[in-house]
Amino acid sequence: MLYWENEDPARGVVHHLMVLSYHLQHPSLYSPEGLEYGLQLLEDFLEGGVSPQQARRRNRRAVASDQRQWTIRSRPGRPGVYQSPVHWSMRALDVVEAGAEQYVPSVQQWARAILSDLRAAGQQAPKGLGVL
Repeated sequence: MLYWENEDPARGVVHHLMVLSYHLQHPSLYSPEGLEYGLQLLEDFLEGGVSPQQARRRNRRAVASDQRQWTIRSRPGRPGVYQSPVHWSMRALDVVEAGAEQYVPSVQQWARAILSDLRAAGQQAPKGLGVL
């Protein structure tokens, strides 16, 4: 997928969704707080109409490594985990199988499927997220 984005920079318009989608389907890459942050970002991007640039500006201080009191990435003994199992209806492989020409709509569909699957499993970003 990164190759496709480099091959045609216009495909990079969904880079933020691609990275976030991959990480949300592999929650142990995140710390518990990082996972909450990722869930909130997904909701913000898909439902709040927030752009990556707006998210960076809005959250700059909260996520600055010299200011935050939590880690985004998992540390030994502190992986991000979901409260209940999630059945993923779409995965990265589905995006790849759809091909480069369908990359942008496929990544958008993947991100929406993840949000739907998480909600079906009872997992949502906490309101008033403490990490932001």
